[in-house]
Amino acid sequence: MWLFALPALLINVCIILVPAVLTFTAAFFMWDGVGTPAWAGLANFQNMVADPVFWSALTNNFIWTAIFLTVPVCLALVMAAALLMAPNARIVVQSIIFLPRIIAVAVTGRIFQGMIFSPATGIVAWLNERGFSISDPLADPDRSLYAVAAVDIWHWWGFLAVVFLSAMRQISIDQIEAARLDGAGFFALFRYVLIPGIRPTLTLMLILTVIWSFQVFEFIFIVTRGGPAYGSEVLATFAYRHAFFEGDVGQAAAAACVMSLFGLCATAVYLWLQITDDAQST
Repeated sequence: MWLFALPALLINVCIILVPAVLTFTAAFFMWDGVGTPAWAGLANFQNMVADPVFWSALTNNFIWTAIFLTVPVCLALVMAAALLMAPNARIVVQSIIFLPRIIAVAVTGRIFQGMIFSPATGIVAWLNERGFSISDPLADPDRSLYAVAAVDIWHWWGFLAVVFLSAMRQISIDQIEAARLDGAGFFALFRYVLIPGIRPTLTLMLILTVIWSFQVFEFIFIVTRGGPAYGSEVLATFAYRHAFFEGDVGQAAAAACVMSLFGLCATAVYLWLQITDDAQST
């Protein structure tokens, strides 16, 4: 049996474990990516903690996580429940809401930049021509993170809805019909039957959302590059900037270690929940 698993284990070691160990090791060295690394001990972590941009990036990651644990998840749950109750419209609506997910991230970012947020060519410009006074949110340090989050929500929530709908369709139809016969309306059915019925899937997607929120990079880099004035900077763009623009690979590796720490914590919570559920079921 181990021989069958050996190829997969070797691939994981080569493309995951080895780079992870090298990144962790690089966090303790001063290195510009070209010359000879010099031992730095905890200096990279100390410099990172002393950098206010790091704390701004970390705060933005927490804000991003809070947004994506609420807005797209709630939208997806309600849409999935509505589609479950309307099977005739399910295929068409499901295809429409899933469509943003198959559009390339770069294309999505440019669409929102030029057609939505641009004060010259986008919807913002159209509203301003009609008496509104709306500035480009991507140019505002206080609003840029939320503007990029709106782009990613549009790209992400349909996928969640499809996943939740697939999970809801596994719930026994007898259980749903029994709730309806007892007079349960949409919201009662949603709260007491559908949500408990997809709890494992919901838990998994929430944990994955936390992990992905601390790894977010593409949309922010494409739309704002972490600006303006670090208003949308996150740990991934912080690490990227140090590695490729400032030639400080050690600092970038230290930031990557912090990102991985939150991912490990989220994974540990998920495993603990799984063990707890298994213990209760037995």
